Amino acid sequence: MDVQASIASFAVVVGFLTITPGLDTALILRTSLLSGRGHAWAVALGIQAGTLLWGTLAGAGLAALLAASSLAYEILRWAGAAYLVWMGARMLWQSRRSGEEEAAEAERPRGGRWQAFRRGLLTNLLNPKVGVFYVAMLPQFMPHDAPPALMGTLLAGVHVGEGLLWSALLIGFTGLVRGWLRRPSVRRGIDRLTGLVVVGFGLRLAVQQS
Repeated sequence: MDVQASIASFAVVVGFLTITPGLDTALILRTSLLSGRGHAWAVALGIQAGTLLWGTLAGAGLAALLAASSLAYEILRWAGAAYLVWMGARMLWQSRRSGEEEAAEAERPRGGRWQAFRRGLLTNLLNPKVGVFYVAMLPQFMPHDAPPALMGTLLAGVHVGEGLLWSALLIGFTGLVRGWLRRPSVRRGIDRLTGLVVVGFGLRLAVQQS
């Protein structure tokens, strides 16, 4: 398989993965609806930075430790589960605010863009399933004569490009309906729904076996 065929085949696989509803989509939608486009793009860039790093590490063989070492996988799995449960629980706690508190909160910024970027980055990097996905998938799309680290980065770049395109569609859609969805009662509902989704992903990660 040559480089162009490898890239095209990988693009199809991760394209379906990208548009499948999941944690990344939920975080981007929530951030765009409640904090605006700038923060949503910061979250999206953080997520994609994590994807690019996982692809590079997998191409270099470093992420294979997750597949070879059950201890390394378990440490990362429990750290990721704890982070997701904490983040989701925080959203659920914030949804308990009254309408007056919610209206006052809407007038204040919800953290900086660096904080949003870090949230997306940590969500991706603390998910060992992303690393295992790249360890399992990249060898199938690696031409024999291609440098592994470089090819891993290139394929991850394809994944990042598709992820950014999907993020642009999500953020553009929320821009059309943000006025209605930023009502206090709707904002609380978004926090509750997203909090439950994030906690669910955290619990699912905690109970799954390596």
